[in-house]
Amino acid sequence: MPDNDKAVRDALDKKAAYGADIDLDRYDEGSRDVERISDVGKSDYKEYMEKVGVVADEMNRSGTLMFIDNGLSHCHAQPQEGLDMMSVHEALSKFDWLKDYMWKAMDPTKDKYTAKSYLEDADGYFIRVRSGYHVKNPVQTCMLLDTDRTVQNVHNIVIVEDNASLEMITGCSTSHHANDALHVGVSEIYVGDNANLTFSMIHSWGKQTGVRPRTATVVGKNSNYTNNYVILNPVGSLQSFPSASLAEGATALYNTMCIAHEGSDIDTGGLVYLNGRGSSAQIMSRSISMGGHMCARGRLVGNAPEVKAHLECRSIIMKDGGSTNAVPELEAHVADVEMTHEAAVGKIARDQIEYLMSRGLDEDQAVSMIVRGFLSGSINGLPPALQKELDAAIEQANLGD
Repeated sequence: MPDNDKAVRDALDKKAAYGADIDLDRYDEGSRDVERISDVGKSDYKEYMEKVGVVADEMNRSGTLMFIDNGLSHCHAQPQEGLDMMSVHEALSKFDWLKDYMWKAMDPTKDKYTAKSYLEDADGYFIRVRSGYHVKNPVQTCMLLDTDRTVQNVHNIVIVEDNASLEMITGCSTSHHANDALHVGVSEIYVGDNANLTFSMIHSWGKQTGVRPRTATVVGKNSNYTNNYVILNPVGSLQSFPSASLAEGATALYNTMCIAHEGSDIDTGGLVYLNGRGSSAQIMSRSISMGGHMCARGRLVGNAPEVKAHLECRSIIMKDGGSTNAVPELEAHVADVEMTHEAAVGKIARDQIEYLMSRGLDEDQAVSMIVRGFLSGSINGLPPALQKELDAAIEQANLGD
């Protein structure tokens, strides 16, 4: 954290390293005084939640947190030990030690978006699994933009302590009347030693929405961290480059699945620092350009001996006028590392389409089936609950059929 606020104020003019620049002055601050919803299954927002993997009836979920604009709207946890869920502001008043985690994984001077969240003292969700506890069902969160020409500023903290485990599904969406809005989500994630966290995001925004997630994760010794990111529907401008720092024996897996529709500008990927001996990482990306711009980045940095890492980017371009760009990077600072990458950009093979057409499908149906197969096979080893939600999202996506 900076010694004073001047460095952060100066960062309000600092453009992000990647992606289109967004004028923050175009947007008003989203309200923190929002409707409190006791039963999300009966709310007006149910349709937005369910299309991003958030189960409105909360069945088979250990808890649900929902923010509308900049205010906490719903927080409910099933009776269980070892799980704390509340807003960050409430958690700061309850746990004095939490201030030691604030802005430690993420530098608030990183760019204008982190600086804005810091200076606005943005609220967000706080989720903690205490040492030795394993949360049975996923915890789900929902971030909803509900007011046009506003910015949603949230700062989330997730802590999975030593010898604990958690699965999270976070769905983000825009209501129909808030298309031209901006989401800025800062998430700091801390995974202790011998712990496990699966952090999965399914997003569905508006065609003019600006999206700037900022996520940094610290992974302890012999722990496992999986980050899944899925966006299948149109978005205005999205730029995200989450990072993880790995201790000795830790592993990280980044899976990204994106469709860039016409008018969409998507720049996303992942960065892993392999800082501990024997740590390992994989960054896997599958993307499709359907007339929009798609950039898939991946960067692996080997800073310790005996590390292993692999980066893979595969992309299909479906329509002329769109573009796709794969940017794989490997960087090593010690001799004893094993790091590889591969990238491929292409089109759907004509013989595949013709084979399916010979089986009774028309051309559009054949293309849609191939695309769904390309996407559904891109993330391996998902928890069953998340795989079900992901399959449903792929089926609902507009794939041109």
